[in-house]
Amino acid sequence: MNVKRFIYLLFVILSGSTALPASAAIQSTEYAGYLFAYFTGNDKSGEAVRYAISYDGLNYRALNGNRPVLDSETIGSTGGVRDPHILRGADGETFYMVLTDMVSANGWNSNRAMVLLKSTDLVNWTSTVVNIQETYPKQDDLLRVWAPQTIYDPGAGKYMVYWSMKHGDGPDIIYYAYANAAFTGFEGEPKPLFLPENGKSCIDGDIVLKDGVYHLFYKTEGDGNGIKVATASSLTAGSWQEQPDYKQQTVDAVEGSCVVKLIDSETHILMYDVYMKGRYQFTKSTDLRHFDAIEEGISMDFKPRHGTVIPITADELERLTDRWGMPSDFAEANLTDSTRRNPVLKGSYADPDILYSSKTGKYYIYPTSDGFDGWGGYAFKVFSSTDLVHWEDEGVILDLKADVPWAGRNAWAPCIEEKEIDGQYRYFFYFTGAQKIGVAVADHPTGPFRDLGKPLIDFKPEGVSGGQEIDPDVFTDPMSGKSYLYWGNGYMAVAELNDDMVSIKRETIRVITPDRTFREGAYIIYRNGTYYFLWSEDDTRSPNYRIRYGTSDSPLGPINVPDDNLILSKDPGLGIYGTGHNSVLQIPGKDEWYIVYHRFRYPDGILLGDAAGYNREVCIDRMEFDTDGRILPVKPTHGGITRF
Repeated sequence: MNVKRFIYLLFVILSGSTALPASAAIQSTEYAGYLFAYFTGNDKSGEAVRYAISYDGLNYRALNGNRPVLDSETIGSTGGVRDPHILRGADGETFYMVLTDMVSANGWNSNRAMVLLKSTDLVNWTSTVVNIQETYPKQDDLLRVWAPQTIYDPGAGKYMVYWSMKHGDGPDIIYYAYANAAFTGFEGEPKPLFLPENGKSCIDGDIVLKDGVYHLFYKTEGDGNGIKVATASSLTAGSWQEQPDYKQQTVDAVEGSCVVKLIDSETHILMYDVYMKGRYQFTKSTDLRHFDAIEEGISMDFKPRHGTVIPITADELERLTDRWGMPSDFAEANLTDSTRRNPVLKGSYADPDILYSSKTGKYYIYPTSDGFDGWGGYAFKVFSSTDLVHWEDEGVILDLKADVPWAGRNAWAPCIEEKEIDGQYRYFFYFTGAQKIGVAVADHPTGPFRDLGKPLIDFKPEGVSGGQEIDPDVFTDPMSGKSYLYWGNGYMAVAELNDDMVSIKRETIRVITPDRTFREGAYIIYRNGTYYFLWSEDDTRSPNYRIRYGTSDSPLGPINVPDDNLILSKDPGLGIYGTGHNSVLQIPGKDEWYIVYHRFRYPDGILLGDAAGYNREVCIDRMEFDTDGRILPVKPTHGGITRF
């Protein structure tokens, strides 16, 4: 396998990943992933630089088994380093790292130095210790030198290093100095860069340039212990304008902020160390003023302390993984274009119903057309395949505005049934329109379909007062040959269909809601004498939208709900959320089963809030049973299946 192509597909095709706007020398489209540099704790073994990588800027895995990638004893003067900050240079090819030179066991007022490092490959670094107290005059009462960072000042044409220092009983103040060309020291003495108007301490500065304005994120040390922002049009003019509010979205103490801009997006991620709780929190913003916590979609296989993130290219990622290996649990994400098969349909679709057609020998998926605000789609399409992997768009088969005057809107959650009648195959397409259920008929799986002219279900069953008349499913019992229509949101109803398949026997209507977890999306299969009822729990806008099942000895219920009946749910480690509303395919003549379902659009769906519920994509994974006939939990994947 071509390694560069492998890495590129892993981090670009899989994720559409995120990055900082580093330099004009590297275009954002060239970035393929993220490098996170961090340390892990206050013990000496934790005070060392470690690396992690990410394919989406939200889920990180440690390189080198979460062991150090640089020797603290070699590069520093104290034997420990903390707070790593990496910057890509203006040339796009040189990297600058600065570190706090400190062993915390010696006390918080014990260090006087920082470490400056330079690299062209992120693997091999040259380093220099800069001891402020020993190098510059009038530093006798210097107590500590903390959390240096670097930014390129285009006005000066130089790299500016900034950090906090505390002298005697004074506050921690953020200072700066310009680095020399070799990045081995400073051109002049440190000068004050920023101190809040209230004169209280500030540490952990992180400067981000957005729309020509520098945004300085800093921690108010000893005075609120939170993250604030000051802005200025010039780095060193001293005209910082302070924003009054705290930016963290937690009541816990935080420090060590880092701001990451998503590639090809206006969204910034503000991440910070919730150091008393041993975790990181991620928030998002488009204006760097208002931030919302990201509650789902974040994972790490390590516990970092104060660190920073930069975007990296495929070649850079290759060098890192060549040196320290690919994290083992990236196996699911390590896919090429030929092995990443989920989602199976290109674009936004949901609520898939799958059919194997005896007439054509092909497979067909009939989904909801998604991507419309408030589920506002009005047309249905169908996709065909000969192998369950490669799918062809067969076009629109029913347009509610043009073909269904009684509905005209909200084209949702269809299902299809193939029926041989008088030696001819007929296709019955049941669909939701304007929160009613209709049926259209065709002689071929791809249509053209003709609507019945009126809704089939536009009423609530007796005893039901809430919910919606949506989400039809039709099941033909292989034992009796009878066909049944199931439907309902908030309740599950069933009725036997007449032989014409376009009307029901109203006297057979029953409400068979299995339990309180039932929300919608009923689907029924038969295997080895047992009827299986699958349904979706929670709201389709929720990351926790998921699939449960029950069993019965009759297609009319009652439904027995077993313990541990959850069979498909989110996998935060893979960035997979909102897995629900399924259909099931049995390969004809075989005990081989596949579950077809939708999930939030990957990878950014989790960031969309409620809009994730109408920006979904269709996936297929294998579904299996144990020896007692229980459905085994299905692991949602990016890899999907290989039918042929």
